[in-house]
Amino acid sequence: MQLADSALPIGSAAHSYGLEALVADDFLHAGCAPEFLRDYLKEAGLLEAVYCRAGYANGSDTRRWVALNRRLSACKLAGESRAASATLGRRLLRLLFEMEKDPLLDLALQSEVDIHYCTAFGLAGSAIGVEEDLTVAAYLHQTLNGLISACQRLMPLGQSRAAAILWDLKPALIDIVRRSAALTPDSVCAFTPMVELASMRHATLATRLFIS
Repeated sequence: MQLADSALPIGSAAHSYGLEALVADDFLHAGCAPEFLRDYLKEAGLLEAVYCRAGYANGSDTRRWVALNRRLSACKLAGESRAASATLGRRLLRLLFEMEKDPLLDLALQSEVDIHYCTAFGLAGSAIGVEEDLTVAAYLHQTLNGLISACQRLMPLGQSRAAAILWDLKPALIDIVRRSAALTPDSVCAFTPMVELASMRHATLATRLFIS
């Protein structure tokens, strides 16, 4: 629960992963936010859930874990979002290593590849002995919670409505956890052109609240 808390000091609240550009272009607003987030879970959420599982399963094999991160980098076409994921992943492992001193975390941190947030979260869950399904569910929950928090700062979305959206999407979240168990990085795919293009356009916005 602590590692999935939005207050964890790794900087996750500074990233919108393209949502800010979608709002600026009038593609995303409070009325369609629930359906957008549901679709996001089904595509990008499923992809990252599968890689979170793979990060969990391959945590004891640093070579395979590093290769997994290289592969995920190739799946993240937008530079800002790719850099955001890598920044948060490395910060998460660095913070956990300061508390746990696990040698596997140290080996992962010594790698020179991008350490993505989802694979780092999977490795973290494995390192502290949290069950795999629960680790994936916690990762998706913090992802969804972070996106809803970004929506609150970008559009007229109150706290009560935001809490209701998060609650209503729990069944979809659990479904993604279950579906991810039957997939691997070789078999999963995601098609999110609107989000990726918005992430690429984000750097050109005249005014920005978020890094990505």
